[in-house]
Amino acid sequence: MPNYYPIMLDVRNRPVLVIGGNPVAAEKAAALSASGAKVTVMNPTFCEELLDLAANSNTVTLRYKAYEPGDLKGAFVVVAATTYEPELSEQIWNEGQENGQLINIVDAPTRCNFIVPSILRRGQLTVSVSTEGASPGLAKRIRQKLEGFFPLAYTEYLYLATVARKYLREKGLSYAERDEFFGDFFSSDILDLLIEDDVVEALASIVRLLRRYRVDVSVSTIVRDMQEARRKNENSRRA
Repeated sequence: MPNYYPIMLDVRNRPVLVIGGNPVAAEKAAALSASGAKVTVMNPTFCEELLDLAANSNTVTLRYKAYEPGDLKGAFVVVAATTYEPELSEQIWNEGQENGQLINIVDAPTRCNFIVPSILRRGQLTVSVSTEGASPGLAKRIRQKLEGFFPLAYTEYLYLATVARKYLREKGLSYAERDEFFGDFFSSDILDLLIEDDVVEALASIVRLLRRYRVDVSVSTIVRDMQEARRKNENSRRA
């Protein structure tokens, strides 16, 4: 039986506390900020990566102090990325448990109620790899191997899928028909064409595929709707 239930957590505009001033804390803060969280990083001193991150981000704030009981108040998520100190970790864990907060103490899986997988992103595609805390280093290497299976072209590929789904729903196709369409979409040459940077032929291919499902739409409409989908996605990340 698995020990963890995988979820995607919405942290946009949520207060998040990262405790620590080292490069690991910087990595955690950067990832949370990129997902829209309002991040406070707390430590007496900070590494160059954190100083640069705070200077170039309006969602990351540095708080120059050591942790004391009561400092977790108000945080939706707490990540402790300090050098492992059992007594300090226990204090943070106990306070977080009392507050009902999401707590992750780096390198101490027994003092976490969530763990962070190794993540591969391609636009709206997120691939997560987890060993349930057994070996984060191995999870990272598996994720790196997967990068070869998911090239950068997947970003545009997903936007094409987004607008195609919209057209199919507007046309009133059933779930089964839409599922069949995406089976054909997945097995088509569209992704290969995008990888080869042949956008013109990729767009022509999806036009032909959509027509097989009684959806008649022009290339210019697809391009316009892809731009709109991209804009909405970017606004959503900033919201």
